[in-house]
Amino acid sequence: MTTFEKYLTLWIALAMTAGIAFGNVLPGLVQLIAGAEVARVNLVVAVLIWAMVYPMMVGVDPGELKNVLRQPRGLAIALVINWLIKPFTMAALSVLFFETVFADLIAPSDAQQYTAGLILLGAAPCTAMVFVWSQLTRGDENYTLLQVSVNDIVMVFAFAPIVAFLLGVTEIAVPWATLLLSVALFVALPLAAGVWTRHLLGSRNRIAAFRDQIKPFSIVGLIATVVILFGLQGQVILDRPLVIALIATPILIQSYGIFLLAYAAAWLLKVPHRIAAPCALIGTSNFFELAVAVAISLFGLNSGAALATVVGVLVEVPVMLSLVAFANRTRAGFS
Repeated sequence: MTTFEKYLTLWIALAMTAGIAFGNVLPGLVQLIAGAEVARVNLVVAVLIWAMVYPMMVGVDPGELKNVLRQPRGLAIALVINWLIKPFTMAALSVLFFETVFADLIAPSDAQQYTAGLILLGAAPCTAMVFVWSQLTRGDENYTLLQVSVNDIVMVFAFAPIVAFLLGVTEIAVPWATLLLSVALFVALPLAAGVWTRHLLGSRNRIAAFRDQIKPFSIVGLIATVVILFGLQGQVILDRPLVIALIATPILIQSYGIFLLAYAAAWLLKVPHRIAAPCALIGTSNFFELAVAVAISLFGLNSGAALATVVGVLVEVPVMLSLVAFANRTRAGFS
């Protein structure tokens, strides 16, 4: 784990603080950035999201798909959790907390926005950071790569329909054209670019060296996106600091609940720990870069949906580190 990854929560918190200050000192510049849109896609954020996502997609190896039947139980658990359970439990928890438990603390329009943001977060399983969590639990690196590769391919086809269905169920208008455009821009095209890059580079060593070279762009893209988001959301946060804690509550419950469900399933099915731990962690973690990008495209830079996805970034790292520690302490209980 790099220094940046280890202290991701700290860097995100600093970026949030910088964004709030940026929004108060230079509000005109923030609004200018927010207005740079084509077909409801913010051009500045689109560049930053590509900077985040493309290095991850270079790591996706289509050649691993031939091993799809190797340890099928681990892959099956990950796919069921990621696509048949997690998006729906996240939507249910969001509605429960924002429209019932916290109904007296959140305006109905804000509740709907936060629900939309968490739906986007719940429907996007992790792509990059899961390699870090796998390494920390001494997971099978090749099998982790297989799970990520399969998930990314499923995401191209499943993300938009699931998100549209859940937004519709929660009575949020679904701009289909923008949703499909976002999936194409931020999943399909980066994935195709990553596969093409791997083909051009050829050997694993050259691919690994190239990923190391471009990895800083992911860091810059993430930090810059958070700064812009909080530049627009800063006044809301200063006026209502409680909102961050309220948004974090269903995310925390979802994260620990999904991990325990996947981890228990792996234990019951006698999946080896080197596969069980990454299998559970990939479902718990989120592809927050995609969630942020689509939230901005669908609802705007200064929307509650965008804010909710960024809170997911802030919460994720400490939660995942605690689950890594738990997985390591319970290793002896697995085969």
